[in-house]
Amino acid sequence: MFMSEERKSEDFMMRLARFIVDKRKAFYLVFLAAVLFCASSVGKVRVNDDITAYLPADTETRRGLTLMEDEFTTLGAGQFMLTNITFDEAQKLADQIETIDGVSSVEFDDTEKHYTGSSAMIAVTFDGEEDAPESLRAMNSIKAALAPYDTYISSPVGLDTSAQLQSEMGIILVVAAIVIVLVLLFTSKSYMEVPVYLIVFAVAAVLNMGTNYWFGEVSFITNSVAIVLQLALAIDYAIIFCHRYMEERETKPAREADIAALSKAIVEISSSSLTTISGMIALMLMKFRIGFDMGAVMSKGIICSMLTVFLLMPGLLMLFSKGIERTRHSNLVPKISFIGKMDVKLRYILPPIFLVLMVGGIYLSNQCEYCFSENVIDTNNPPEQRIAFDRISDTFGNQNLIALLVPRGDYEKEGKILTEISSLPQIERAQGLANTEAEGHMLTDKLKPRQFAELAGVDIELARLLYQAYGLDHEEYGAIFQNPDDYEIPLVDSFQFLCEQKDKGVFKLEGEQEDKVNDLQEELDTGLPQLQGDNWSRLVFTADVPEESPETFALLEEMRSIAAQYYGDDVILVGNSTNAQDLSSSFMDDNLKISVLTALFVMVILLFTFKSAGLPILLVLTIQGSIWINFSFPAIMDTNLFFLSYLVVSSIQMGATIDYAIVITNRYMELKEELGHHEAVIETLNQSFPTILTSGSIMTVSGFLIGFISTNPAISSLGLALGRGTLTSIVLVMTVLPQLLLLGDTLIERTAITLNIDRKQRFSGGIMHVDGHIRGHVSGFVDGEIRGLIRGDVNAMVESKRPIPKDPADPAFHLEEEKSE
Repeated sequence: MFMSEERKSEDFMMRLARFIVDKRKAFYLVFLAAVLFCASSVGKVRVNDDITAYLPADTETRRGLTLMEDEFTTLGAGQFMLTNITFDEAQKLADQIETIDGVSSVEFDDTEKHYTGSSAMIAVTFDGEEDAPESLRAMNSIKAALAPYDTYISSPVGLDTSAQLQSEMGIILVVAAIVIVLVLLFTSKSYMEVPVYLIVFAVAAVLNMGTNYWFGEVSFITNSVAIVLQLALAIDYAIIFCHRYMEERETKPAREADIAALSKAIVEISSSSLTTISGMIALMLMKFRIGFDMGAVMSKGIICSMLTVFLLMPGLLMLFSKGIERTRHSNLVPKISFIGKMDVKLRYILPPIFLVLMVGGIYLSNQCEYCFSENVIDTNNPPEQRIAFDRISDTFGNQNLIALLVPRGDYEKEGKILTEISSLPQIERAQGLANTEAEGHMLTDKLKPRQFAELAGVDIELARLLYQAYGLDHEEYGAIFQNPDDYEIPLVDSFQFLCEQKDKGVFKLEGEQEDKVNDLQEELDTGLPQLQGDNWSRLVFTADVPEESPETFALLEEMRSIAAQYYGDDVILVGNSTNAQDLSSSFMDDNLKISVLTALFVMVILLFTFKSAGLPILLVLTIQGSIWINFSFPAIMDTNLFFLSYLVVSSIQMGATIDYAIVITNRYMELKEELGHHEAVIETLNQSFPTILTSGSIMTVSGFLIGFISTNPAISSLGLALGRGTLTSIVLVMTVLPQLLLLGDTLIERTAITLNIDRKQRFSGGIMHVDGHIRGHVSGFVDGEIRGLIRGDVNAMVESKRPIPKDPADPAFHLEEEKSE
């Protein structure tokens, strides 16, 4: 029954492969339509530049940002540092900037916070939000005014990080494409293979990019690195299929070779993709939802690559078959027997060294300083805005903005909170309704009718009527039944009520009264929406602390405790520092989840692949060791590491580079039975090197290109970690893993469910000696004694010890007996 099911499976794959190859023109049209559609859909994809948008909804920062977006207006602002300038020149420039349309206010004085040495720092607030047209126009005018000076600008206004990233990734993609072409030319068997590869890569990339709009939007990180990572991760699939085709082509015409190769490659590639997809699934389970964003897009990219290889590439191989045959060349990849011989000689030396390095890697990776804010990531290629941010912070101190949201209504509590937090040594400035001045009074000061009449410039009788109407509206009847002159209302509330009644036409002001009220209303309309919403009040503090440090997090806790004395748990802190604190909290859970799930997924897949419990342990140990060693480098180099780089790269490194270990292990398990253990190691590395060289070099180079070219600190950090991690994995699987296989042979055999390895992954052909039973498809020259049944066409010299029947019902009917000369 088992044999019957296996035969059915093989027959199905052959039928499927034959259908795909024979209907290749129809698939040309399908993919042409899909590419045109996806190419036109790329522009529909929205790119989210805000990493905080992917925070879990229940985090403090996400709740606070949502409230501020709903209830408050946040005006654009910027800091402009000028060097080698006198105070008088800087003052003139500050006065000039204040007259620019779109500028709301300018802060500059002779204190050390604005002028020190020969450097000046001018703080500007715009009339609109950071992406408002008036703010953008004002920013352009300011840049024009400051053009003759040595200027550093730190502001989100007019900063298009998406365009900057796309420009950089375009350069990276071009360089990566050149590297890919060179690697493929070096490792290919025919020069015309390369155009086939490039078409397949391009189509798969367009399909993935064009379908991203299904998700509504993608993060700027995913949008930037997805194409390069897709090529690096999925390149194996096209290589496996093409190598299969070239093997089959040795003995078959193009169509039959294409069909045979595809029938084998579908199962092989599908199995190979499982470990990579498992790593992406682990990413999707992160609490920090940017993991889901990246995992979903990359999983879709792998599927797009597989479908392109399965459905389009067979037709392309047929289309280019004549050119492929004409441009065949000798193998350019050298043998690396010396490495295999070294592995055998050092098999008792390198594994203990590896274990020591692995233990050291565990320790050092735990000592790594993880960071959660882009402004503190150590990078060798910072963007201009990061250079400006660091220069301003070094010269004038940190300007860390922290917003505190409390329920609206109790101005007395707000005033006490402002006073207490302002007294903290790290706080340099505090702003809220309770300390905002207007006409000699604070906005939350309680005024009687006469005081309000003098301030607003209205008649006392009108002020009394206004106060009585306010009391009636708020059900405070003391203003009606008692002396209204003793009734007190906070200035901000009384003036808002005055403006509401005026707008409703309840009363009308004229002359100077109207002008004064209009001037006050204009000021309030600018400032009030920044500090007061429908249900919440916002207190804004400027602290001289880094965005991310133990001192900063301690300050946040102290601010929370002060506000909690008055509002309990109804207190929300918002800012870059709270974002870093929230990301730090989720990192611990996500780190453990990704590490455990990725290793578990891979272990299960390897268990079913090799039918052994010991082999998965050796393979996962090798790759996990490379991960620990990779992330010990930041501690050794005394640099920090962006937390997302660790999560993403550790997942990719385990899920994708484990394939290199599978290649080595498959070859070794096949060869050791016929060549002996030592010779099997040497031959295994010789046979595996082209595959690992092609895939590994492309992923390594792609990672380093992203790391060294991108000026975005988060993406650069991710690229460097990926390139370094892939290179580490390659070195270990080419040196330590063969030695572990040699030394762990007893463990492998004792834990084997069966000694037969059913799945042959990335087998690229060669010479195999057979002494036993064989069942399946064989393509190539056969010379030996065979006793059994052959189903199919045979073109060979056959000597048979019994007559060959001529009955069509006999399975051997199609065999023709020929005698050798």
